[in-house]
Amino acid sequence: MKSEKSCGAIVLSTDNTNRKVLLIKHENGGHWAFPKGHVENDETEVETALREIKEETGLSADLSTAFRKSVSYSPAPGVIKEVVYFIAFAHTETIEKQDAEVTDFAWMPFNQALQAITYENDKSILQSAIDFIEGMKS
Repeated sequence: MKSEKSCGAIVLSTDNTNRKVLLIKHENGGHWAFPKGHVENDETEVETALREIKEETGLSADLSTAFRKSVSYSPAPGVIKEVVYFIAFAHTETIEKQDAEVTDFAWMPFNQALQAITYENDKSILQSAIDFIEGMKS
């Protein structure tokens, strides 16, 4: 069994009172999800997540390692892929999308994002992030 690893983040908007999450539509598969990509060379999970956010959206962000969730699935026969997600706080909401990998993007309120996300495992990651953020407020 071949294993692959990617890292990404649930990227949150700068507005603390009207928080939104960034979703991107991936060229590969046309699904709505979060910025993510393969770990390269000897990168850490955090370095990979920050690089992928920058590459796919042009955004700089602060990453919180207090939230770290992963999902595993099989993208092809004989392959198991783990994707690790963090929460990231964008410095700006101005996107410069990477046309080669990203066909569309949107900043969405949490409830709208939960409806728009294509895969159930990504929906559950977002719900975990929402619960984590709500817990930080109290």
